[in-house]
Order: sequence, then C-alpha cells, then structure tokens
Amino acid sequence: MILALFDLDNTLIGGDSDYLWGRHLCDIGAVDGQWFKEEHDRYYREYLDGTLDITAFLRFQLAPLARNSLETLMRWRDDYMATHIDPIILPHARELVESHRRLGHLPVIITATNRFITEPIARELGVEHLIATEPAVSEDGFTGEVSGTPSYAQGKVTRLEQWLSDRDETLDGSWFYSDSHNDIPLLERVDHPVAVDPDPILRDAATERDWPIISLR
Repeated sequence: MILALFDLDNTLIGGDSDYLWGRHLCDIGAVDGQWFKEEHDRYYREYLDGTLDITAFLRFQLAPLARNSLETLMRWRDDYMATHIDPIILPHARELVESHRRLGHLPVIITATNRFITEPIARELGVEHLIATEPAVSEDGFTGEVSGTPSYAQGKVTRLEQWLSDRDETLDGSWFYSDSHNDIPLLERVDHPVAVDPDPILRDAATERDWPIISLR
C-alpha cells in the first residue's frame, strides 16, 4: 500500500502542539510558569535552529506527566484540545489527508511530539496510524522517561523503518509532507517529498532539490 506520511506540528495544524501544551500547563498553574516558559522557549528556539538536545528536552517535557495522575492529565488534555488545538486544525490539511485516502493511500502521522499529546489530534484528523515519541509507562503511570527511539530528525527514519518492518510495508510510491528542516532525512527517503509552509532552511533545501512547496494555511 502507498503511504501518505504527514508531519503534524506546523504542517497539519497551524502551530506546535508541544509548545502549546507547555503554554497550557503554564496557564492552568500546573508548572512553575515563569521558569517553565523560559525553558520551553529556549528548547523551542533550539528546535527551530536544529540544535535541540532531544534527550534533555524530553526529560523536561515529560516530567509533568510523571508528577500527575492520569485522571488529572486527561482532564488537562481535554481542555488543551478544546482551547489550543481545535482552533488551529487546518481545513486544507483535512482535505489533503482525505485526498490521499480517496486514492487508496494509507495516511500516517509521524511526529517528534509525544503520543500523549498527539494521539487525540490524530484521532480528530481521522488518522488511525500514529508514529510518535513514546513516553515510558509503569504500573504507576508515566515515568518521565522515553520508551525507545524518539521520532525526531534521523530518529523518524529509524522509527518508520521499524513500523514498516512490523507491517511488511515499503516506501514504494510514498509521500511525506513536512514544514521542518529537521525532517530532511525522512524527506530524502520517500518518493514524493513535499515541503509544507516550510521554514527557511527547508525552503532552500526544497528549492535546491526541486521538491514541491505548498501551503495549507
């Protein structure tokens, strides 16, 4: 089956779900607002620059999951979806996903953001298959650590290869849509790479490689 792969943040939605989750935690007083915001902003700048230490960032990002009960986290996530995510799901993104589905392609969201945050977004977009960074869990709930390889930069390629092997699928005829230069390793692996509202580095790379550049905004 032909795969239609989609990055999530700033591709299918008009913002960064991880950044907005951090803002939501600050807004509701779930974290030390000023310190958390400054740290989160710093990590986000490093992500945009391509210098992010993903291990350090994930320790920071997953810590609130480990400190709170699943019941509390689910309530916060419901509010976050309604307040921050539903308004930025892009209508043209929904149409793009559906256009691939009509062609018989299999839509898959592949994102560096963790599954707890992104699972309800994928569900809202009607995408069954989600490859995301996996928070580790124990009998007591989230541990604050990561399970397996984070699906970030080259890690997206690693995670996708594992997913393909488990399902006996290939990348023959595949598509991948992304806004971020961090996804160049995966864009180079598919048959149809597409830059979506790309950052400046990806725009230059797409122009040099003659990749299509589109907007869903």
